[in-house]
Formats: sequence, C-alpha cells, structure tokens
Amino acid sequence: MPRLGPYLAALMMSPAAASAAVPSVAVDIPPVYSLVDRVMGDLGTPALLIQQGASPHRYDMRPSEAEALENADAVFWIGEDLTPWLTHAMNTLGDDALSIELMDLPETQTFAYRQGATFEPHQHDDGEHDHAHSHDHAHSADHGAHDHGHPHGHSHEGQNPHVWLDPRNAQAWLDVIADDLARLDPAHADTYRNNARLGQDELNTLTKALQQQLANASAANFIVFHDAYQYFEHRFDVHAAGAISLGDARKPSPSRIAELHTLVETHDIDCVFSEPQYNPEPVKSVFGDTGVNTSIVVDPLGTDLALGDDLYPQLMHKLADAVSQCASDA
Repeated sequence: MPRLGPYLAALMMSPAAASAAVPSVAVDIPPVYSLVDRVMGDLGTPALLIQQGASPHRYDMRPSEAEALENADAVFWIGEDLTPWLTHAMNTLGDDALSIELMDLPETQTFAYRQGATFEPHQHDDGEHDHAHSHDHAHSADHGAHDHGHPHGHSHEGQNPHVWLDPRNAQAWLDVIADDLARLDPAHADTYRNNARLGQDELNTLTKALQQQLANASAANFIVFHDAYQYFEHRFDVHAAGAISLGDARKPSPSRIAELHTLVETHDIDCVFSEPQYNPEPVKSVFGDTGVNTSIVVDPLGTDLALGDDLYPQLMHKLADAVSQCASDA
C-alpha cells in the first residue's frame, strides 16, 4: 500500500478532517440498506452483510462481508430474531461498532408469530406489541457487545421479525438512523436529518398509494410461503389464510402441508405464493392439482431489485401488485 504524503496524512489526521468523516455503515438486509441509503444520500453508501437472494435466517458471511462488519462504525440490523447467527458475528467482529437493532426500538410495532399452518387465534388476541421500554438513544459502543437483557420486561422470543414490511415502522426508523449518524458525524447532521424528513414524506405518500391500491383486495384469499407478511397484512387490511413454512422459513412438516392442502380443497383459496429465496417446485407439486394459482412470486427482501434508496418503495409496490393480482383472480 503506498504511503501517504506528509501533507495529506496531516490533513487526514486533523480535527477538521476527522469531524467531516462519514461513518462506515453496515446493514443486514436490502430493505434496511435502502432506508439507510436514503438517509446517507450522497455522503456515503452502506455495506450489505447478507448477499441478495440469500435467506437472512441462516447465512454464512463471505470474507468481504465479515470485513465490512469489522470495519463498521455503525451497524443497523433488524435484530437477533431475524438473524440469530449475526449476534455472534457482532460480538466478535463488530464489538466496537454502534449496534442498532431496529426491532428493539420503542418506535417499532411488533406482533407475535401466528400459530399453526392456518393461523389459529392466539391466546393473547392478535399479538400486537408496543415497546414500552425507555430508549435514551445513547447507543454507546458498549451496546455493540449486546449486553441488552431486554430491560423492558420481555424477550422477543415469539415476535415476528419481519417488521420492515409495515412502512410506518420504516418511517420511524429514518429518524433513528439520522440521529445515530448525526451523533457519529455531527458535521453532516443537518443533511442526515433533512434526508430522513424527505424519506418520511415519501413513505407517507407510498402508504397512501398502497392503501388505495389494496382497498378492494381484502377478498383475496391466499397462502404465503412463510409467515413473513403479517405487518404488511395489518397495515393494508389484507389477510393470509395460512403459511407453508414457519416464520423462520424452516422446512414444513408433512402434517402441516396436509393441513394446508385440505384448506385449499375445502375453502375458496385463490393463490399460493412462492418466494425467490426458496425452490418453488414444492409449492407447485403440492398444490398444482388443486386449481389454485401458484404462479405468483412474492419477495419480502427485494432480491431482484437494484440496491439503492428506491429499493424499499419498489419492494412494497411489488408486494401490493402480487396481492392485487391474486384479488383479481378471486
């Protein structure tokens, strides 16, 4: 590696240069990448820790991704309920970074996992959960060591981690992202916060557009590949009849498949959705003889979308289009 000239080295080490340094930021999944990219704007680009097209529930980081985590000043991730394997990596590689688990924020609305293949009613109503714990937003480097025993009096065990599929959660996170980046980089605080405000306006417009698009889609009767869409359903008043796999996309049991097959045969199910991260053939082979539409692919992660600040709204539009298509077949 070539040595820096004395003047350049001195400039880079000066307080003025240090104060203007843009933080190195890492994120877990493409939707979070999109939101962080919206806040950073032209100042920088986050590093994605999970390759597009891979499942976040189980993943082995590539060397370049591990290096990005090790070099990060801040890591924005959904949390250990979505990526339990990342907790160890954070402790070993990202222990010096500012760690922000978005699911753990008081601004984030969460729901419990639904029970059974056909979502039997939960004993605690609909499982809605509002974080009541205090969040002073200090986010010290010690937070990277994950010494957070959930002081709000509960564990996230059983909470559905696909929280980004409610745009109201995403709107709230933009402020958090901006505040944390501003704390690390005060010289650009105004830029981060202005970008967050613009992003919130865009998401508000997006939410209204999707509500209008899906206003007549509540009649759509569909089964999802795994229980990832509860937040989208709740926000836009559409309702899945069941899920082939559990919320962490584990392989379903034969009895679960049989239960869903019976549901399709005995109820007016319009569509069974597949996902690009998983082989669609089981969906077609199990439900192909029922006459139900198995051709619609939905993607909670934006696998085929270009990384950038537009990925999140494109992802939400594509989900709405899929449900609308199913409703039109009803």
